[in-house]
Amino acid sequence: MEVTTNNYEATQKAGEAFGKKLQGGDIIFLYGNLGAGKTTFMQGLAKGLGISHRIISPTFIIVRSYEVPNYSSSEARSLEDSRHFVRTIQKLYHIDLYRTETRHDLESIGLADMLHDKHAVIAVEWPEKFGTLPDKRYDIHFETIDENTRRITIEKYE
Repeated sequence: MEVTTNNYEATQKAGEAFGKKLQGGDIIFLYGNLGAGKTTFMQGLAKGLGISHRIISPTFIIVRSYEVPNYSSSEARSLEDSRHFVRTIQKLYHIDLYRTETRHDLESIGLADMLHDKHAVIAVEWPEKFGTLPDKRYDIHFETIDENTRRITIEKYE
């Protein structure tokens, strides 16, 4: 799937739509240069999961985790697509590997445990530092076209 966005809000909306499709255990790798829109997309993705907290890049702390609100069936029915809110996602882990340098850095943040959490969505910026990627994942590539325009390509691997 490919989408072109022309502003910050459109990039967030693309992330929100994608977030509504996620399931517990999904792993997302975000590729793109600094300023390409990865964190903006993540802000929308979090909103799509029902998270209302302010989402900022975890560049300096490496991992930020967010609780995904629990919706009852009656609350979910009033939402646009209820099946996505009655799933078993309890947490969103937003990981930024930009400042990591060794495999030990990845181990020290508990990445292995996060990757096996079937009740979490894991989103990793700068996955080039990850090593061997899991077979089941989403790869999202951000290409800067101009100051405001981004081409976002989403590939699903199973």
